[in-house]
Amino acid sequence: MGIHIKNLKVRPKKAGVTVMCAPQLTTMLGCWAASGDLHSVGACQEAAQDLFRCMRTTPLPKKVHAPTINYHLARLRKRVQ
Repeated sequence: MGIHIKNLKVRPKKAGVTVMCAPQLTTMLGCWAASGDLHSVGACQEAAQDLFRCMRTTPLPKKVHAPTINYHLARLRKRVQ
C-alpha cells in the first residue's frame, strides 16, 4: 500500500527583511524633502556623509543556502508515487 501525494508543496516562513543603514537613509531623505538640497552640498552634506560611511562599513548579510522543504518534497515524490 503506497501513499499518493499529488502536487504537495509547503511554503516556508519568510524571514523579515533587514534594511541596512535605514536610519541614515531616512535622515538624508528627510533633509532633502525639508531643504531641497538634492546634491547634498549644503544642509544635507552631513546626512549624506553618514549614509556613505554606513554603506562602506556595514557588511552585507550572508545568504544561507539551505535546501528548501519543496526541494526535499520533490525528491521524496519519486518514492511516494
